[in-house]
Amino acid sequence: MEFVANENKKVEIEVQHECYLRHAIKTKFVTTEDNYLEILKKYVSEIYQKGDILSISEKIVSLCQNRVVRREEIKIGFGAKFLSRFACHKNRGGYGVGMPINMQYAINKVGFLRVFLASLVAGLAKIFGIKGIFYKIVGREVSGLDGFYGGAWEEYKDIGIEIPSNSNAVCNEIQEKLGISCMIVDANDFGQVILGKSKDITLSDKYLQQIIKDNPAGQGRQRTPLILIRKKEAKE
Repeated sequence: MEFVANENKKVEIEVQHECYLRHAIKTKFVTTEDNYLEILKKYVSEIYQKGDILSISEKIVSLCQNRVVRREEIKIGFGAKFLSRFACHKNRGGYGVGMPINMQYAINKVGFLRVFLASLVAGLAKIFGIKGIFYKIVGREVSGLDGFYGGAWEEYKDIGIEIPSNSNAVCNEIQEKLGISCMIVDANDFGQVILGKSKDITLSDKYLQQIIKDNPAGQGRQRTPLILIRKKEAKE
């Protein structure tokens, strides 16, 4: 098969003297009505080979799990409006707690006191040029929230998409039922987080992050949330 990369991305990448090919798989627009097993069966099963690793965007798994918070479910209070005025409008992956609704989500998840403390410490850290402290304190549930803006997709304007539930278990289910070794990732142009991987994958998270360090997937109009990774055989 011919491996295809998204615009401004490369098919090949080298990690510790090993070369890997990455194929961007285009899918339908995934919604809460979809099933991730059916999605993978339709778009991946025919091209997958033993030894491949499938990188799956956390967003499509979350949608299939209906891990969605709707705008009307979040009542924005004074605390969220006040604290969001001092926060960065964007986080590493998109719109962050500079938006009052995202700040309120954080408060709802971990409590006002923890969010206030995180805001205070983050403000002090900025003086010394240290970034990212807020999200380290409030945790992955808050930092992983996506949505509440209609950038690439108008459908995301009024929903927030949470991180998947039990990512390791999801990956193991996919491997057991479809025979596809896989990992669920939260990746963007600023960084990559491996949320889960099937138990047959022996490569470390750090190594896997290097394979997708240039964020080869496309979750906007490219509709390529799946990346098939194949080790390139060395020429004799």
